[in-house]
Amino acid sequence: MPLESPMTTDEAVAASAARTDEVALEEMDVAPIWLQRLSLFVLVLFCVYLGVLVAILPWWTRMWDQNIWIQSRPALAAVLDNGAVRGLITGLGLLDIWIGVSEAIHYRDHRP
Repeated sequence: MPLESPMTTDEAVAASAARTDEVALEEMDVAPIWLQRLSLFVLVLFCVYLGVLVAILPWWTRMWDQNIWIQSRPALAAVLDNGAVRGLITGLGLLDIWIGVSEAIHYRDHRP
């Protein structure tokens, strides 16, 4: 296996400049702070809203038990009327709320 020749000074400077350019590009890709915070707000709002909806919907009799779409499918209605399935769906809703709150708590700004 032949030995590689050591880098010349010009090659070392070019490699260093390339690394500096990569770091500068990464810093330029960071969104403004207001946009980062707005996206966090929208994410948290979406997660909490969807989580509350999914957690409450199985226990809302008018929307769950008297749903025409579910009643037209007897096999699906038999499964969805089970309390364990309702509890599982409610647990998914609570998990979604927890994800939204966790995102809000652990948020950090990415500053350029």
